[in-house]
Amino acid sequence: MITRKVSVLGSTGSVGTSTLDLMAAAEETGSGRFEVEVLTGGNNAALLAEQCLRWKPRLAVIANEASRAELAERLAGSGIEVAAGNEAIVEAASGPVDWVMASIVGAAGLRSAWAAAGTGATLALANKESLVCCGPALIERVADAGGKIIPVDSEHSAIFQVFPADAPERVSKLILTASGGPFRRTPLDQMKSITPQQAVAHPNWSMGAKISVDSASMANKGLELIEAAYLFGMPQSKIDVVVHPESIIHSLVEYVDGSTLAQLGTPDMRTPIACALSWPDRLPWPAPKLDLAALGKLTFETPDMVRFPALKLAREALEAGGVAPVIFNAANEVAAFAFLDRRLAFLNIAAVIAETLEKAQGEGLAIGNGSAAESALAVDKEARRIAGDIVSTLDLAA
Repeated sequence: MITRKVSVLGSTGSVGTSTLDLMAAAEETGSGRFEVEVLTGGNNAALLAEQCLRWKPRLAVIANEASRAELAERLAGSGIEVAAGNEAIVEAASGPVDWVMASIVGAAGLRSAWAAAGTGATLALANKESLVCCGPALIERVADAGGKIIPVDSEHSAIFQVFPADAPERVSKLILTASGGPFRRTPLDQMKSITPQQAVAHPNWSMGAKISVDSASMANKGLELIEAAYLFGMPQSKIDVVVHPESIIHSLVEYVDGSTLAQLGTPDMRTPIACALSWPDRLPWPAPKLDLAALGKLTFETPDMVRFPALKLAREALEAGGVAPVIFNAANEVAAFAFLDRRLAFLNIAAVIAETLEKAQGEGLAIGNGSAAESALAVDKEARRIAGDIVSTLDLAA
């Protein structure tokens, strides 16, 4: 039986709710037992309270301080401590547990992931920004504390499951797969008028709006490339990206002897979450099974860098090093949300990233003297200001 004392940071989001669902299924079947220490949410006090009444954590924290009173009222008489605000989330993430799900979306999740990294717990990492903005320092912090990182992104989970961590010299290449998103075959002249509704309609995965836009622009795959380089200690020259529309092979590891190992599965985020929750064991749950005969074939293509320039920009940022990946991430977030707000054309997302990288590096943005997380957030803040100024100079014409 799998037993864990856990905290779930971002329990009301899609990854957080899936994590709790898997824990509940494991307890019902007798394959797992979980003691929940902390649950945190963003704005949804009703859902957070419902989760808390089910799992009875010691502490419930909601990021939106205006929702504290509602959360406290819903949990009155339960004995569960209530707190609110980002600082309270960071403090909660510092508590002693066996396992932490870090699934708070965006740069907002970086500080709590950094705090959890110093506890010695296993860090199930679903927050891209933590690795993109301070990957090497975060990995070192986890190791120094005696913990470990288990990636939750499907691509990095796939690599993690077949990567020889004790002998990385046996690996010649990592191969990340990408669905290609909804615009893989859209004529370029039609991409000028893409709407947010079209961009969030991912063909395979059910995701939030922002990450769906990132998938459509392939900025998401660029972020994953940076993450993979840090997680597995590979230079960008040894990381390939291949478009795989069926999203069945989630990533591959090529060995020096010519063997290539792949992890396959239906496109369901519960699979990598279950892997992270139970590793090195395996958690039985009613996962959707592959029927290869029904699939018939799996197809692969080389990414079109004209169609997806954000992927090329991510490679350049990783190669440049320093604060360039932080700037890339910040500019992409600003541009993606501007597109969702209908203030920016889809094809201008990459243009904002490129110009922000150029201007921010020209202004000499650099990591300061604080912790890696605080320094990265300072760079992130300034890069967002620059990206916002650039967005304001552009219109909806791509």
